[in-house]
Amino acid sequence: MVVDGSNMATEGRTEPSLKQLNEAVLSFIKEFPGTKITVVVDATFGHRVDRRERAEFDEAINNNELVAPPAGAIGRGDGFVLMIADKVKASVLSNDSYQEFHGQYKWLFDEGRLIGGKPVPNVGWVFIPRLPVRKQAGRETAGSLRRTKSVRTVLTPMPVPKAPPPNARLASTHAKSATSSAKQAATNAKPAQKPNELNNFLNFVEKNPLGTKLKGVVDTYASHGVYMKVGDVFGYLPMRLMANPVPRSAREHVKLGATLSLVVVGYTPSRRSVELAVFGMEPTGAQRASARVSMQRVSAARSAPARNAPLRNAHPKKAKRRRPQVKIAAKKTANKKR
Repeated sequence: MVVDGSNMATEGRTEPSLKQLNEAVLSFIKEFPGTKITVVVDATFGHRVDRRERAEFDEAINNNELVAPPAGAIGRGDGFVLMIADKVKASVLSNDSYQEFHGQYKWLFDEGRLIGGKPVPNVGWVFIPRLPVRKQAGRETAGSLRRTKSVRTVLTPMPVPKAPPPNARLASTHAKSATSSAKQAATNAKPAQKPNELNNFLNFVEKNPLGTKLKGVVDTYASHGVYMKVGDVFGYLPMRLMANPVPRSAREHVKLGATLSLVVVGYTPSRRSVELAVFGMEPTGAQRASARVSMQRVSAARSAPARNAPLRNAHPKKAKRRRPQVKIAAKKTANKKR
């Protein structure tokens, strides 16, 4: 199965969501176990997702979990998806009809070659076979028919407009108001919950310095690794620290409930997260140095005094010295008046 990642990530949305794409792929794997999946996104996908997801997107590209077409590819993301599916005789998971490619890939109309998917409230993702929607005969022209027959040579990037549209000012006004409302909603939104409770996290850090060997149980899968249950806290085990070479998928490499031999390799105090590695896969060099810095931040955060402590009694001696100075100045003023 070749997944049109850009289409699945924008289903029911205006901007793509890497979280939605991940949920769609995991739901499909759960419903159709054993299916080999390749997820393809267009070249602009990484620039259009939320800023908080861009680091996760770059990591997915580096781990070959997502594939993007080369720069300047004719047909862009859609053409790349269909070319891969045509090469390996795979089906396509997408809600797009690929109308401009009907003349080139006749198999799009074969049964089972095109699957659609949609998230349904209170149900989850639902997948169903579909047929692409054909172009209406009245809207086809000789030029469009020629483009359909020779897609490889005719498709070009969209031209850049030389002047803004006449309603540009109105659109910018609406965009500003939408941005301000989004900022207000973000301000009123509740902060994201930490993966670990503060006391549990600090106790774990105190008892388990960097390099500590311990056992953990696979709790849940993540996009690029798994969350491990270690005592009262959760730790994150990325795929790059699972095995060498790096596994293609955490789901294929480890099973839920499995017990692994782990090593503590780092802490992130701002997120109260624990970074883990499989025994024998510990990072070295600069990565260890950065982990020590994180450890120092945890210790500093634990020993730091409260920010809102009262300052009146901070220097009691100075406070006592100031009072007689005020009385002496008042007496001198009174003597001058006399």
